[in-house]
Amino acid sequence: MYTALLNHIKRYVPLQPEEGQFLCERLKPIKLNKKEFLLEPGKICQGNYFVVQGCLRQYFINKKLNEQILHFGIENWWIADQDSLLYQKPSSCYIQAIEESELLLLSESNRIILFNEVPKIESYFRMILQRALVASQHRVELMFTMTEEEIYRHFAARYPDFIQRVPQYMLASYLGFTPQFMSRLRAKKI
Repeated sequence: MYTALLNHIKRYVPLQPEEGQFLCERLKPIKLNKKEFLLEPGKICQGNYFVVQGCLRQYFINKKLNEQILHFGIENWWIADQDSLLYQKPSSCYIQAIEESELLLLSESNRIILFNEVPKIESYFRMILQRALVASQHRVELMFTMTEEEIYRHFAARYPDFIQRVPQYMLASYLGFTPQFMSRLRAKKI
């Protein structure tokens, strides 16, 4: 279970075996069933979660009582409510398993210990967060510069397996479409 994370980290920074061991000793394995919640509004996010296996979604309920998906988490991705985690305030969102999932929890207290004891882990997290920020900026740019059809086409070309894995209504929510519009797009076989 820890091998996936260690391999992911090694893509960004080299770790000595003892550093990897130190990290693994501070992780907590978590298993979630399909539709089980990892986080709900009103609760404080406990840390960063590395997805070893499975698929999760992070979403909130908007004023029209519709789900609005912010992020997905699949294998080798991290997921957390960073606002809740950073400010230790109750979350306003849900994190829910779309499939049976296996995660590794790095609690905030253990993250601080790791950053102090293994500075390479802090470098790794900086790189991961920078990449996440860039991806988020690209997503916002797409929303402002492309038509809905172009957004879907772009996403489908970049993540073809993901389109098959996630229910259509969830993908529509993530891309900012209605499920009906998504159905029309897919019927065109774009």
